[in-house]
Amino acid sequence: MQNYHAALTRRQLLTAGTGLLGASLVKPQSSSKKKTVAAIVTMYTDDRSLKSRASVIVGRMLEGYSPNNVQTEPRTHVVSMYTDQVPANDLSRGLAEKHQFKIYPTVGEALCLGGDKLAVDAVLIVGEHGNYPRNEKGQKLYPRYELMEQVVDVFHRDRRVVPVFSDKHLSYSWWKAERMVAWSKELKFPLMAGSSIPVTVRVPKLEVPYDAEFENALAVGYGDVDAYGFHTLETLQCMVERRKGGEKGVASVQMLEGEDVWKWRDSAEGSWSIPLLRAALATTPKTKPGNPEQNAVKPVLFLLEYRDRLQAAVYLLNGHTSGFLFSGKLKGKADPVATHCGFLEGGRPLVHFDGLVHCIEEMFITGQPLYPVERTLLTSGVLSFLFESRYQKKRIQTPDLKIAYRAPRDTYFQRA
Repeated sequence: MQNYHAALTRRQLLTAGTGLLGASLVKPQSSSKKKTVAAIVTMYTDDRSLKSRASVIVGRMLEGYSPNNVQTEPRTHVVSMYTDQVPANDLSRGLAEKHQFKIYPTVGEALCLGGDKLAVDAVLIVGEHGNYPRNEKGQKLYPRYELMEQVVDVFHRDRRVVPVFSDKHLSYSWWKAERMVAWSKELKFPLMAGSSIPVTVRVPKLEVPYDAEFENALAVGYGDVDAYGFHTLETLQCMVERRKGGEKGVASVQMLEGEDVWKWRDSAEGSWSIPLLRAALATTPKTKPGNPEQNAVKPVLFLLEYRDRLQAAVYLLNGHTSGFLFSGKLKGKADPVATHCGFLEGGRPLVHFDGLVHCIEEMFITGQPLYPVERTLLTSGVLSFLFESRYQKKRIQTPDLKIAYRAPRDTYFQRA
């Protein structure tokens, strides 16, 4: 298959005739020949109730993982780590001893392995989870910008750069997110960011045709408006970015909550979303019987108007469903296309992170991002301005989000 299969075969995987991708690895390269990685994380824990993002991402780069259900040895070598916080249930110190990497007291020392020059081949930033405050808008103030700033300080000083991956949204602040991408352009280092949702399994399998023409589009999610709102926005964006003419950016956003969600849905303005919402919810058995207004606790709705006039809606329906779902109406098609992104019962645990770690390692090895950082810049900006909409209680015009890019033809989502 194109996309994810293409990436796997480039890394010398052999396909088996199963209809889905099956493979066996060639002999892995020795760790001394692998690209070396500095892991910069906010914290590293796994106490069953909370699997930290560092645990599910860095852990796969230490122990191995299963992209497309193919057991794969790590193709890179974590050689250093910086942890911004060290809670009582920290795991990083024990893992450092087990996997023979060193934990350093500063970001700069982790990049230089204690010396005075950049000494790693790539940098992984996982700035999620930890004891950080929220601002008056409800955004959690993770220090993703501040961590990358310290990485960039080393690049500036040494006049040398390496690829960087930053997990999830770039920053809660639009200005900071924009600056992070500007650093990569100014210093010319490969930068990739975002969440696991665009590259996880899609059930039913859905690849939006390149240059598709959308009439409307919709995504459904659940969970915290900040952390999981970003996941749901990426569920939408990785689909609609493939539309005809490419991505042009977002013109305005609005956040609605509570009864205002259903008032909009049932209005003349929002009625187009009803069949799409029904189609999206039908893709997962985790949707509860009954109407969403009967089950959803504190529903939230994001309204997006793209610069090319595409209208999109993003529902967060805690209590009614617990997945990341997409539905879209394509011109000339009677029925919506719809899919559920990962998280189905009976599969291997946390399947979505297998695809993400594969893409991260691929970028670290080749130096080429598999998908544009502009996707993450746009979704980061949309979420930031949505919180401003919530704070001001009105629709927000977003001239800053004039972000144009072309989606990659390869989608890299997992097929098994």
